[in-house]
Amino acid sequence: MLKTAGIHHITAFVNDAQKNVDFHAGVLGLRLVKKTINFDAPEVYHLYFGNENGSPGTIITFFPQENARTGKIGGGQVSITVYAIPKGSMEFWTKRLDSFGIRHETTSRFGESFLRFFDPSGLQIELVEREEGTPSRWSFNGIPVEHAIKGFGGAMLSSVSSEHTMMVLEKVLGLQRVGEENGLVRFQGFGDIGNIIDVNAKNASWGNSGAGTVHHIAWRAKDYVEHEQWRELLAQVGFKPTPVIDRQYFNAIYFREPGGILFEIATDPPGFARDEADEELGTHLMLPEWYEPQRDLIEQGLPKIEVREVEGI
Repeated sequence: MLKTAGIHHITAFVNDAQKNVDFHAGVLGLRLVKKTINFDAPEVYHLYFGNENGSPGTIITFFPQENARTGKIGGGQVSITVYAIPKGSMEFWTKRLDSFGIRHETTSRFGESFLRFFDPSGLQIELVEREEGTPSRWSFNGIPVEHAIKGFGGAMLSSVSSEHTMMVLEKVLGLQRVGEENGLVRFQGFGDIGNIIDVNAKNASWGNSGAGTVHHIAWRAKDYVEHEQWRELLAQVGFKPTPVIDRQYFNAIYFREPGGILFEIATDPPGFARDEADEELGTHLMLPEWYEPQRDLIEQGLPKIEVREVEGI
């Protein structure tokens, strides 16, 4: 049976592009590893943040669009994006959020404590201490590497058909059901990061897409051969996956599971260093070759953004 290690990346809608960079790079300390465009809407950035090289399991991506309508978090979406921080880092992050005037609360489930807050567009985020996962080597804006976000701890899914979503997680994606409490069911992949998924046990009501909501969640395929096997499997069980799509930094296939959530399966290779040197990741606007003839027009239509240090209150 095919099994995914866990999350490859999560993609969300947000508003202001510079505020997005200031928060996820300046406040959370993630590295902007790729600045490109939405291949289906080239007037919109596609920004990728992660650890020092954007390893699978660390990548959060955004479509920022000024004056975008505000979404409503709910069924058919990833409702919470969870980041893993090193053991002993919760106090550091609590003080850091306080220093930026970011409201937060502490919650718990399955014996773990989570620090919950929202980004400027309303995306719901949590931090959780985890022993597992390779430490990040990226340090920025006052975040030492010993407290830096490692990547994803996992995610909470909000399904409008919970039993069907859980069936897909367990029987199709190969995650293991490991616990149930307080209306949530927990699943776990075999990877050491981005591998813990919580799902509502009872059906949720639909959310609305827009700024502050997740567009899709992508699961890992270790290579191109396994990726083709995933597509064959999905077709066999009736999910009508898309053809394989070249996203430059990974290959992708998409399908919508019965609980309304858009799932993607993405390849670990080739990664983000295929068109920029490691030390220059995220510093240039990278376009696929079919958009290069329109570079001047595309650049004129995009807002100027920069990765910069930001100050607290």
